[in-house]
Amino acid sequence: MVNVSRVGEARWTGRTTWMFISFALGLLLESYVFSLASIAIYWVTIPKSLGELLLAWAPIWLIVGIAIAGPVSDRLGRKVTLYITLAFYAVGGILLYFSSSYVLLLISLALMLMAGGGEMNSIMVASHELMPRRHRGKAMMMEINAINLGGFILAVLAFSSAASAIAFQRGVVAVAVVIVVIILVFARASMPESVLWLEKRGQHEKAMQQIKAYWGDDWQAAVAPEPEPPKSLAAVRQTSIPFRVIIMTIVAAANTIGFGLVAYVFGYYYFPHLQPTILAVFEGVGFVGGFLGLFADRWSRRHMLFWSFLFTFVFTVIIGATTNTWLHNMPLFWILLVLLAIANSICYLTEDTVKPEVWPTELRGTWTAVTRFLSIGLYIPAIYLTGNMQAHHPGQYFLFNAGVWFVGLLAAAAWFVYGRETGQGASIATASGETD
Repeated sequence: MVNVSRVGEARWTGRTTWMFISFALGLLLESYVFSLASIAIYWVTIPKSLGELLLAWAPIWLIVGIAIAGPVSDRLGRKVTLYITLAFYAVGGILLYFSSSYVLLLISLALMLMAGGGEMNSIMVASHELMPRRHRGKAMMMEINAINLGGFILAVLAFSSAASAIAFQRGVVAVAVVIVVIILVFARASMPESVLWLEKRGQHEKAMQQIKAYWGDDWQAAVAPEPEPPKSLAAVRQTSIPFRVIIMTIVAAANTIGFGLVAYVFGYYYFPHLQPTILAVFEGVGFVGGFLGLFADRWSRRHMLFWSFLFTFVFTVIIGATTNTWLHNMPLFWILLVLLAIANSICYLTEDTVKPEVWPTELRGTWTAVTRFLSIGLYIPAIYLTGNMQAHHPGQYFLFNAGVWFVGLLAAAAWFVYGRETGQGASIATASGETD
């Protein structure tokens, strides 16, 4: 049997770098495809009601992919699942290139969104299990930060090809998807299967083969002894699975709904001509602010979750309360949006890092999928609910969004008080409560 705690202390190698790049590119692609619905809505002439369907199309098919990939990754493995998602991406990207009709557009988006949902779920699980303990937190957050970059790139592509024919714009987007898929096929060739997952499945010999193939026969020579975990109350708390499901679902739902209503929906309802700009600013600023995640292995994850939710809530309230002012002074709106994007970026990175690390290894894929399925699923009715608010003042829209963030803040506070500390250099086995 492999001492998995020793594996967690293995050195960062060139192959680890390639694995990190492949995970970051995978999450970038997921964001790129998810954001695509808010841009593709302008490629066809459709009634307003069907426009809401296209906005809801993204989360609908994303959660389908999540629901499938979570149990599949626990059954077949993390690496196998990541190659299955690439196949869906490739088919969807090729179909998108030829999607001159509304029906083909929806089908191609559905395939790529299913891939994106499964891809993100599997990456979140695999990264925690494969990255060295000393870099686990910041590696995960920098990978998630690529989500902001993906949305920003899509917005830039929409800008750069806005004056071109729709077929050309669609072709640029589709070709970019296929190119990234080809890169990922080669980048993931050298990544190992999760040693933790293999051990839990009783495949001890295969686990050792993976270790030697990835780190070499002398892998233990460069392994440092695992440090003593923090001796604080938060570091050794035991929480029940139902408690974890409730808290992780609420914080994830608040973040998904709150982020989506600003980045994807607000512009469509109130300032359609500014939608690409709002997306570019929110995602671009979020990407820059996300580099604070480089401190993730030093800081408390509980503190990061609570304070990022608090500041996101506060800035959302300010935007809602000052609407009458910034409607006549749009530079003020962009300043407030930048501040909100920075706070929300840390919130986004933290909750997506915590979400997969609190579960036992043998069911990490499934439980991560459950919380993501529920949280993203709640975003769908929120789109239609806020659609009925578009005739009202934009301030009411933002104050509704502030209410969403407040619910998430309450859940983050509950985790702060009762939850386990999963950061500050804890191993994944310690973070999940499998060892103390």
